[in-house]
Amino acid sequence: MSEGQGKKILIVDDDPHILRLLQLYFEKEQFVVSTAEDGDAALARFAENEPDVVLLDLMMPGKSGYDVLRELRKTSTVAILILTARGDTFDKVLGLELGADDYVAKPFEPKELVARVNAVLRRVRGDLAPTAPPQNHPQEKDVLQIAQLTVDRGRYRVQVDELEMDLPPKELELLFFLVSHPNRVFSREQLLHEVWGFDYFGESRTVDVHIKRLRAKLDQRPHPDWSIKTVWSVGYMFELRV
Repeated sequence: MSEGQGKKILIVDDDPHILRLLQLYFEKEQFVVSTAEDGDAALARFAENEPDVVLLDLMMPGKSGYDVLRELRKTSTVAILILTARGDTFDKVLGLELGADDYVAKPFEPKELVARVNAVLRRVRGDLAPTAPPQNHPQEKDVLQIAQLTVDRGRYRVQVDELEMDLPPKELELLFFLVSHPNRVFSREQLLHEVWGFDYFGESRTVDVHIKRLRAKLDQRPHPDWSIKTVWSVGYMFELRV
């Protein structure tokens, strides 16, 4: 059985030849495919079809892929992969900062692209082995509560004091993993392996971008008892001060 069987994908690109090529490849993998050639059409198709994953070209005339990404992240945690120009670090980083889960550089091999999409879907579905909460925090399996912070992996919700926030899947999974191992330092490479999984194709800068986004959201409320701490030249840790 194909990994993509029955899964819905929205492909957005202003090049009709690329759209047709990708549509054929993903349909071969038994995805249900919808397409859009511009940003406005992409948002309309998304509302109509509620896809499981979005493949989004960033550089489009009119409403750009960046604009579409911003709009989608206001209301949805759907898996989003962005298409970027090869070697353009700015595109990759900005796309990740806006909420993309992964990126693929043009030109690309369609088979690799399908593999990347399947990898993201596996991570979002939680098919990779979940991290068990530490024994000294005997909460429910998918809920961690420490001081002012509650992380609910089952509902993909995070609450700091009384402020509840929606996080994209990878941000929440990264936070859950760090909170599950308080006061332990992890390198970027370890976090990529543990949170993104063995099949992740990206680079360690991805971790930095997700940490930056997490901090910006969590810092909306004071949290004197804990912080996500940078350990220079090593990585990151969830520092618990209580």
